[in-house]
Amino acid sequence: MAEALTLLELNNMVSEVIDSSFTHSYWLSAEVSEVRENRGHCYLEFVQKDEFSNSLIAKARGVVWHNKWMLLRPCFEQTTGQPLSAGMMLLVQVKLSFHSLYGYTLTVNDIDPTYTLGDIAKRRREIISKLKEEGIDQMNKELELPRLLQRIAVISSATAAGYGDFCDQLNANEKGLVFYTRLFPALMQGDGVESSVIAALDAVMNDVLEWDVVVIIRGGGSVSDLSGFDTLRLAEHVAQFPLPVITGIGHERDDTVIDMVAHTRVKTPTAAAELLIHHQEAELSLVDDFSDRITGYVERRLADERNRLNLIVGRMPAIYTLFHQRQQNRLMQITSLIHRDIVGILQTDKNKLDLITARLPLQVNARLQNEQHRLKLISLRLRAVDPVNILKQGYSITQVGGKSLRSVSQLKKGDEMVTFLADGKVVSEVTEMEKSKS
Repeated sequence: MAEALTLLELNNMVSEVIDSSFTHSYWLSAEVSEVRENRGHCYLEFVQKDEFSNSLIAKARGVVWHNKWMLLRPCFEQTTGQPLSAGMMLLVQVKLSFHSLYGYTLTVNDIDPTYTLGDIAKRRREIISKLKEEGIDQMNKELELPRLLQRIAVISSATAAGYGDFCDQLNANEKGLVFYTRLFPALMQGDGVESSVIAALDAVMNDVLEWDVVVIIRGGGSVSDLSGFDTLRLAEHVAQFPLPVITGIGHERDDTVIDMVAHTRVKTPTAAAELLIHHQEAELSLVDDFSDRITGYVERRLADERNRLNLIVGRMPAIYTLFHQRQQNRLMQITSLIHRDIVGILQTDKNKLDLITARLPLQVNARLQNEQHRLKLISLRLRAVDPVNILKQGYSITQVGGKSLRSVSQLKKGDEMVTFLADGKVVSEVTEMEKSKS
């Protein structure tokens, strides 16, 4: 069995091979995905991405030591007009080295500041330009945050430390504000970020009325892992989403495309929680202020009304006395008017009665004379139609069975007839009857 090497021995062998094989410096074209300064040194991370899928295919660490960085930085910033930052495509002169403890490193000896900006920054500019052409780059920013931000749709990885920090910060707020959160799981790094986050947004959209805001958070990780958030398709979804989108997916010094189109961009998941807490605290403060103002207004109004009531109560005896006196005066006036009216009415009626009394004998006499005259006329008429007078004129009345005889047909032979004359009556028997022909 061959003798095994220790890790240090293997690393030393790799170091010797690299030192002996790569004796020269090399110009390297690569995108820098992370820039970090520490104690005067500049630490870089170089990446190369697949041209079609945008996924990482190579990564290496680089360092610019203090003595070089003090010379290269001002030259680079003066030439480019901006500091060296992630997303730039750099042309650097490097020396390869391998340390048994720190591994493979590219030591940067020179930087060509005239080299173009990196592909990431260029692509971001192209995506933002495309969004502007479509007129949607500001759509999400133009949405107003609801006054009440309680229902939070969170898009993150369930295992992400940032998600836990977000929930802890949200639930531990000092004012005891209540928030309702629901996780819509999504990948936060790797090749599936775009499709996974879009799927989560679609899931939120299915119940869009149930939520006030969407928060996309991601904690930690390398800057190079943010490339999944720099796609046109994902940016279009975020920009046109009907709810305000808050992002906390990068580091303090890095902006992704969806950061640029989201309603609000914060540094970290904790900062996203603080934003929501401060928003609700501001609303709570406003409500408390309104409550205090309403309470003060009510108290002042009650005090005013109490004083007004006391003033009215204090004035009541005088008001009652004045009212009573006025009512007595009014009653006396009414009594006087009634007495005057009654006297006037009685006098008028007495005059009428006197007039009637004076006229009554005359009217009675006139009426009696009229009635006497009328009785005489009636008497004369009665005399004219009296049967006795008629009989005296030669007429007679014949009755059969106590009834006046008007027709021969009322008789039969043997009937007894009574004929009344002016000076008596004649009783006869019917022996023969003859009816006239007319």
